[in-house]
Amino acid sequence: MDVSLCPKLDPREERFRIAGPRERMSLFLRFLPAADTAVRPRRAVLYVHGATFPSALSIAHRFDGTSWRDALNEAGFDVWGLDFYGFGHSDRYPEMAEPPAGHPPLCTAEDASRQLEAAVRFILGHQGFDQLSLISHSWGAMPAGLVAARHPRLIDRIVLFAPITRREPHRDEMRPAFPAWRIVTSEDQWTRFIEDVPAHEAPVLLRRHFEDWSARYLDSDPESRARDPAGVKTPLGPFSEIIKAWHGQLAYDPANIRSPVAIIRGEWDGLIRDDDARWLFDALTKAPVKRDIKIGRGTHLMHLEAMRKALWRESIAFLEGDDVTAVPT
Repeated sequence: MDVSLCPKLDPREERFRIAGPRERMSLFLRFLPAADTAVRPRRAVLYVHGATFPSALSIAHRFDGTSWRDALNEAGFDVWGLDFYGFGHSDRYPEMAEPPAGHPPLCTAEDASRQLEAAVRFILGHQGFDQLSLISHSWGAMPAGLVAARHPRLIDRIVLFAPITRREPHRDEMRPAFPAWRIVTSEDQWTRFIEDVPAHEAPVLLRRHFEDWSARYLDSDPESRARDPAGVKTPLGPFSEIIKAWHGQLAYDPANIRSPVAIIRGEWDGLIRDDDARWLFDALTKAPVKRDIKIGRGTHLMHLEAMRKALWRESIAFLEGDDVTAVPT
């Protein structure tokens, strides 16, 4: 797709189509430079999306006129968003045009990490920087962790928002097999978005916000509305690796990450429980700075919810890097 055909989410936004690790397949990047480009030193952050929707629907999506990207911009960060193959405006896997049962799950963490590395190297070359920071959501922690481990000098800081972590397998549990892709409907998303909010608590996602988000979600797949019900074709590599992680096989080793790391999660996040966060925090043995931040009244989708601004503030405070990494002797 011609990059000029992809709608801008902001008049200042720049869009790029770059070569990815797969021959004849390109990746899509959005870039919004800091609101004040005179701020020095310039700092860049790249958003790594999760299992079901691209960057335009997460860090760049505006609720009542403001997005997480806007908040980072105002704090002096140049903000990039990557769409993995099969998502948003990046190219689709050829296998997505075929029946899903005939192929293994698409967009695994290793595959996605090579895509992410291509994006990191493009951004650093384009901006003339030595390093950038990463913000990942959910499954996105896996490709982010792999890249940070392989190339520690390229990664300044990492925010792991609601990261999927390793769990001990249960002997009586069967690990399901996944096809290459599946259709995810707006109703599927709504059910997932609200299921972790306790029944006696007020909603944390407004229906009017979801209706706007849902329309844009369907726009992310040009064929979505031709289906009944309307839905987005979605690679299942991320889902397959979430299940593997919950059966003891995490796609990366947190001990290999050497950058400062913040884990940020919501109080009601059923996909990263307190013991999950504790395991990850303890496993980050080489991270010079570690944070485990839990925000009340938030779920796995807190960046779309009422407490999103608390998430924005915590991520910015960590990425600004004003903490001390060693005690003077």
